[in-house]
Amino acid sequence: MSDQHANSHLIRVLVADDSAFMRTAITRMIESDPGMRVSGTAQTGNEALEKIAALRPDVVTLDVEMPGLNGIETLKRIMQEFPCPVIMVSSLTQEGAETTLEALALGAFDYLPKQQSFVSLDIIKIRDELIGKIKAAAESHRRRPMTRIVKAPPPAKTYPRLAYHVQPSIVALGTSTGGPKALQEVLPLLPGDLPVGVLIVQHMPKGFTGPFARRLDNLCKVSVREATHDELISPGVVYIAPAGQHMTVHQHTPSKVVIRLSHTPEGTLHTPSVDVMMLSVAEVFRSLAMGIIMTGMGADGLQGMQAIAREGGLTVGQDEASCTVYGLPRSCAEQPGVLQRVVPLMQIPEQIMQATHYQRHA
Repeated sequence: MSDQHANSHLIRVLVADDSAFMRTAITRMIESDPGMRVSGTAQTGNEALEKIAALRPDVVTLDVEMPGLNGIETLKRIMQEFPCPVIMVSSLTQEGAETTLEALALGAFDYLPKQQSFVSLDIIKIRDELIGKIKAAAESHRRRPMTRIVKAPPPAKTYPRLAYHVQPSIVALGTSTGGPKALQEVLPLLPGDLPVGVLIVQHMPKGFTGPFARRLDNLCKVSVREATHDELISPGVVYIAPAGQHMTVHQHTPSKVVIRLSHTPEGTLHTPSVDVMMLSVAEVFRSLAMGIIMTGMGADGLQGMQAIAREGGLTVGQDEASCTVYGLPRSCAEQPGVLQRVVPLMQIPEQIMQATHYQRHA
């Protein structure tokens, strides 16, 4: 009885990958955690669908490049027939990055970059990342089960237009797990003539931020690009921090602020770091900064949001119900005085437009 009770709390994972080596490596990593069990493996997309139907796992890891029915087609079928959290395992190629971003837009929970060799020195870091993402996926599914019926969102609270006490000159936004899909939903709602620039740190592996910026640029009225060193910040432009580099701001002249990219500070949990970006924005823009923290695991951004709030800037957090993972916003919400507003994801563009006194043109 006790064994059965213990098993009911195990996170059951299905591993789908065409490589026997990868199936074994991922299985070993998952089963090194006593709270998880690999309930089955699959070599092809069709086999994955059969196993998911039979085993009903809590989480699926799915290789992007599968023979026959590829990862994207398999994902579409999973979302239609057996909705459950799927973590894509992707090669670090531009094609792999673009396919992974498409998968996230189609409803994949997250992704894990496939290293050239899973026997590298990074194996502990990879294992910890995989286990963390599987746990977050299982937790999000328990908290908010996926259903085929899309419920209408609750009516958003409306705020008086003049509720904001300052008019920001910059928006600094941080996000992690769930961020790519969330950004693809909200950034297209911003007008092309937005009167401020927007800086975004989205935790991603190298090679992903360029294709991600291009994908967003095709969807948005604002211009979206991967940030470059010493680039002048302009209104109506969204700058995505390149993976592997920190993004900060520098007062170039009294009226001009530029982006700086660097590898310092070293030793941060994430590069780029939301904290590093927001601390710099708070220092340069002081009360004229607007900080936004969105879905993601961990607490990166707490120090930066605290700094923006301390300087008298504006702070907004995404609410728990609309987050894929309520980690980054929770860390801010639990500290007194950090968040002035907590709103659903789809209300974030309206908050930016209200704060910057955006006037809709007929």
